[in-house]
Amino acid sequence: MTTPTYELNDGRTIPAIGFGTYPLRGSGCVEAVVSAIEVGYRLLDTAVNYENEASVGEAVRQCGLPREELFVTSKLPGRHHAYDEAIASVEGSLDRLGLDYLDLHLIHWPNPSVGLFVEAWRALVELRSRGLVRSIGVSNFTRAHLARIIDDTGVVPAVNQIELHPAFPQPEMRAAHQELGIRTEAWSPLGKRAAPYGEPPVAAAASRLGVTPAQVILRWHVELGSLPIPKSSSAARQAENLDVFGFSLTAEEVAAITALGRPDARLFGGNPDVHEEM
Repeated sequence: MTTPTYELNDGRTIPAIGFGTYPLRGSGCVEAVVSAIEVGYRLLDTAVNYENEASVGEAVRQCGLPREELFVTSKLPGRHHAYDEAIASVEGSLDRLGLDYLDLHLIHWPNPSVGLFVEAWRALVELRSRGLVRSIGVSNFTRAHLARIIDDTGVVPAVNQIELHPAFPQPEMRAAHQELGIRTEAWSPLGKRAAPYGEPPVAAAASRLGVTPAQVILRWHVELGSLPIPKSSSAARQAENLDVFGFSLTAEEVAAITALGRPDARLFGGNPDVHEEM
């Protein structure tokens, strides 16, 4: 199975679905990531704060695929936003992963009370110029945060990874990304324990198509142009989550699933204007 790709605003391409690795650790993480690669995933998503970069790197070595066939993302933690610390942090990620370059590196959270995310963005721009990072982006940035870094550097992030699932479909941020040419990437794309598998629009589409509710939700992301990064340790579930490109939802089904959204549906109250993650 070949996963479709999107072209990013820097001219590079990214797989249209990825494999999330939080909260996998240790040998279990290695096994799950190797399994995901064998099933067909090519985008692997990790972060300094997941404390599993070394395990993801070990899976990359064990899987047998050439490095250039994989797309590896990591993320800069809040405690490393100062310029020199950001440079050193990315070098540390590469060391733990055992890689010469990252395909994508993101600022994990803006942490606005610290006020250094613009400095962190300048560092990522520099790291891209050095070739240590191929594409650069952000995570959990609002429209205002995006404006700050774009105004400062003239560089638009390739990706903004945000909380996005049927209960929290983020229409305003998706519109902002569309205007700016940023690819929307979705963490917790199924909604974790709040996944609306039994909600009528999801269940009805699953019944019509002969697929699972999870596949319907992941296809909903695809229809929106959102890049989901589901996580599963089960090879069967990994394969199921990846198999969402052979069917389509109707415009009415997409609208009905989006209508499940509620403004208070963040999974843990992670409002980027106030949430701090160091």
